[in-house]
Amino acid sequence: MSDPHSNPLRTIFSLPVIVAALGYFVDIYDLVLFSIVRVPSLKAFGLEGQALIDKGVFLLNMQMAGMLLGGILWGVLGDRKGRLKIMFASIFLYSLANLANAAVTSLPAYAVLRFVAGVGLAGELGAGITLVAEILHKSVRGYGTMIVASVGVSGAVLANLVAKTFDWRTAFVIGGILGLLLLITRISVAESGMFKQMENASVTKGNFLALFTDRNRFSRYVNSIMIGLPSWFVVGVLITFSPEFAKALGVQGTISAGNAVMYCYIGLVVGDLASGLLSQLLKSRRKAVLLFLLMTVAAVAAYFLATGVSVTTFYTICGALGFGIGYWAIFVTVAAEQFGTNLRATVATTVPNFVRGMTVPITMLFQFFRQPFGLEGGALAVGALTLAIALFSLWRLEETFHKDLDYFEEFI
Repeated sequence: MSDPHSNPLRTIFSLPVIVAALGYFVDIYDLVLFSIVRVPSLKAFGLEGQALIDKGVFLLNMQMAGMLLGGILWGVLGDRKGRLKIMFASIFLYSLANLANAAVTSLPAYAVLRFVAGVGLAGELGAGITLVAEILHKSVRGYGTMIVASVGVSGAVLANLVAKTFDWRTAFVIGGILGLLLLITRISVAESGMFKQMENASVTKGNFLALFTDRNRFSRYVNSIMIGLPSWFVVGVLITFSPEFAKALGVQGTISAGNAVMYCYIGLVVGDLASGLLSQLLKSRRKAVLLFLLMTVAAVAAYFLATGVSVTTFYTICGALGFGIGYWAIFVTVAAEQFGTNLRATVATTVPNFVRGMTVPITMLFQFFRQPFGLEGGALAVGALTLAIALFSLWRLEETFHKDLDYFEEFI
């Protein structure tokens, strides 16, 4: 573990932190690219009107279902085989999937490749956060994970710029190439010292089922997942379908999903920086998450009160939504800090992907409530539910800011 007192900046901006941040940058680029190119790509298959929403939800759910499965796969392997191996194996898989996605000629093939890409996209963040949390001293690890998340989410900005400059197939090719280029950086990065010490220890590693066999572990695990629910309600519903919401709200102009994603993620970059700094200043992860959840409540309210506003005002609200859910870095860090070394990668990888995978029931609930309550009412109902669950789960979690991570989970 790095000594933060010898050279704090060099410790925080070490090569593993930079590589993890760049890996998450490419991950986010590919993750949000579908939301940006949803309309033009589906129109290329001859779809119009309501079908753009219905098939868009289907493809998004296929991607998220892949991430759900991939989260378990990469998480377990991360504790058994190493953080670095999993981080780069996942990058390799989603890079190939996105290259293949560029050549897709049918909707079923599009769905299969979004699922495969989802499996690949599931591994990078959890492995990267675990690696950074284990190599940095507890007094500065919040800064390290803040850098990973802040640099990473800015990949959405690049995705929007690329999608505006090139057609949707070329945008997928660029994402695949960026991922393959990133694999070169693996050569110079060392594995976590905590994992190396665990390799020779007679301890059970990556036992995913153990998260469900003990009440205390199960509670920590479920609550770690639930505090992240509002993030993917915002991204998966409010931002992905922002053109449809803007039309229903009477926004004075045409809203682009790509621009909505870009402004949301610009807010997310700033939010991740702010929440990371705030958690270090307050010396509390829980207080920082609480403040950002409350800001998300305010931003969601502003979104649905934006009747007849200008395009600029609507995009500003999208940025505010991104800022509110900008506790993503702390959210994953809290999950990693809740568990011992022999379960840490499993948890840190599955938790964000279970949240991403929750996009499936979230969008299904949105579709269900949309029938009786309309577009806006259905989204409000789902948003209120996710925010209430997140606040309750945060109340149930312990503070982990000062926690020493060099220990094992004991199984009976």
